[in-house]
Amino acid sequence: MGVRFFFLPKTRPLFPNENPGPTGGFWRFAARAAADGYGRGMELELKRKAALLLLLILLLALCACGKQADDVSGLILTTGDETGTYYRFGNLLAQKINTSTTAFVATVTSAGSGQNLEALARHEAQFAFTQYDAMLFARQGREAFRENGPMENFSVIASLYPEAVHIVTLDPGISSVAGLAGKRVSLGPAGSGGYSNALDILNACGMTEKDIEAYRCSFREAVDGLLDGSLDAAFLVAGAPVGAVSSLAEDRQVYLISLDDACIEKLLAEGPAYSRASIPAGVYGLKEDCDTVAIDAVIVADNSVSEEEAYDFVRGIYDNLEALQKESAFGAYLSLERAASVTEVPYHPGAARYYARHGISVPSIG
Repeated sequence: MGVRFFFLPKTRPLFPNENPGPTGGFWRFAARAAADGYGRGMELELKRKAALLLLLILLLALCACGKQADDVSGLILTTGDETGTYYRFGNLLAQKINTSTTAFVATVTSAGSGQNLEALARHEAQFAFTQYDAMLFARQGREAFRENGPMENFSVIASLYPEAVHIVTLDPGISSVAGLAGKRVSLGPAGSGGYSNALDILNACGMTEKDIEAYRCSFREAVDGLLDGSLDAAFLVAGAPVGAVSSLAEDRQVYLISLDDACIEKLLAEGPAYSRASIPAGVYGLKEDCDTVAIDAVIVADNSVSEEEAYDFVRGIYDNLEALQKESAFGAYLSLERAASVTEVPYHPGAARYYARHGISVPSIG
């Protein structure tokens, strides 16, 4: 299999704007090369070009180690906010894939599910994290995807782990969703899966966006807003523990707002995306467990990805299941049964081949 790179037209030059992070200089560079201030389209272009530069450099390193260039496939996985779970767990998955298969995966940050699915539609990435419900909305042309109609250019790789809805505040006086009325609240980036979840929860609790002073912040912006007092609460949807919330809890007493049973039941009745969840008190030093809902995190692929590339992507994860379970709290949720549990959207043939090898049949495209 030859090396696959997807070059973009020339744009403004890239300059790294910070020192290398814990995952290695160019991994960090690829994830953060697009500085704040660019439009969303330009930001994705810059990140993609940075990831391609990374892939070229890593390819040279592999050749120096004796691996043939024709054996290596360069791929981009778009994740989420750098303080969220998609980015951190995505880097770990990429490391496993890169060290155990002929695929080579570079990760890039994004605003989350909506932006990731748009990147697949524009063929700016080959793999993407998305929330289960956002995946369904895109497939059906609903909600944030209504304008462009149903998206049929992607297929499922695997369902990974539950993402819990966190409603975070530093104000002990806000103890319910109703208590958010009139408050300054971040609902998450516009078009993200988390933003849609926040609206669902407000509606299920008899409220709308008009009942609050709504903001659309990234994880980092939301945490900064809570710390400097410009926000009273923030919706964050990610697998617990969320790095942004853990960091906040190191310096301040964090409170999570629980959902009441009536609200949860309304959400469960809406469809297959939501499940009942509980965030243990010990995760963030809470005084009690938080009752909430969760949505599964799913990885999907551009249908143009070859069967062998998709097969290697899945193999790199599930052939390393024991190691992932030891190295990440989210590894404990990984299983072939969960991976193959999606029924509303077909799987990529490469993923289907891997599951069939383990005696599991899934619907696939083609």
